[in-house]
Amino acid sequence: APSSFVVSNSLSRQNLFKYSSYRRIPFQNLNRTSVLHRAQPLLTKPAAPSTAFFSSQRSLKTRLREGENLYGLFLLSFSPEMAEIASYVCRTVPAEFERRSHALDLGPDGIMFPMIETGKAASDAVSYCRYRPDGLRGCAYSIVRDSKFGFDEEYLRNYTDQLLIMCQIESEEGVKNVKDIVAVDGMDCVMMGPRDLSASLGLLHDPGNAKVKSLMRTAETAVIASDPENGGAYLAGMATAQDKPVDLRLRGYHMIIGATDVPLFKKAVVDDVKSFKFGCS
Repeated sequence: APSSFVVSNSLSRQNLFKYSSYRRIPFQNLNRTSVLHRAQPLLTKPAAPSTAFFSSQRSLKTRLREGENLYGLFLLSFSPEMAEIASYVCRTVPAEFERRSHALDLGPDGIMFPMIETGKAASDAVSYCRYRPDGLRGCAYSIVRDSKFGFDEEYLRNYTDQLLIMCQIESEEGVKNVKDIVAVDGMDCVMMGPRDLSASLGLLHDPGNAKVKSLMRTAETAVIASDPENGGAYLAGMATAQDKPVDLRLRGYHMIIGATDVPLFKKAVVDDVKSFKFGCS
């Protein structure tokens, strides 16, 4: 079944060792359908202590490599249960290194770093995801969820191949340095941030402005022209009133964020109440 993933801004102490409370984005396969499907459960009943203790759901990075276009939504409600339905990406807090490490230990399919403006910032982001001597990540791999609590004997050989590292470009400076960001070894995906980009131009209330669109196209062209299998990056973005999901897909986006869970829940509640009040099923 198609899987999904999620992204968030901060960790909840209450859920720290169970799930991330980061803003999450479930993603689905766009090739044949836009209907959301429940993913395989993360846990399966074990016959014996081994890697079979967990399901072998394909990672988001694997699915991108296999040519899938992915669609999903922002999960803002901080619900670990809702997040577990999907594969998830954790969106980190910009200035808190410790929380980035905790987020990785929780075993997300990917991690997203906001407001990346230079190649150096993108390189630093990658280093936070690598164990020493290749990076700065703390070495608790034998006891954390990311390694299936030590059951995954191939973890150290494979963890870099499974983790999707995403950098957000959401400022004029970021667009200016997009080629340097894309060229960083280990940086897998550029996530465009159209609203913050418009704000950085002094156009907070005019995201459809021609200057915003021009900078978006500049960044998109640079990312799409790269080859993800040879040092380039995938392109991800969020649908807006100016750019519907289908528009982004036609422009070559590999990952597209559509709806948000809070408005979807709101609509479901209103529809359910109306159904009761007016006697409709």
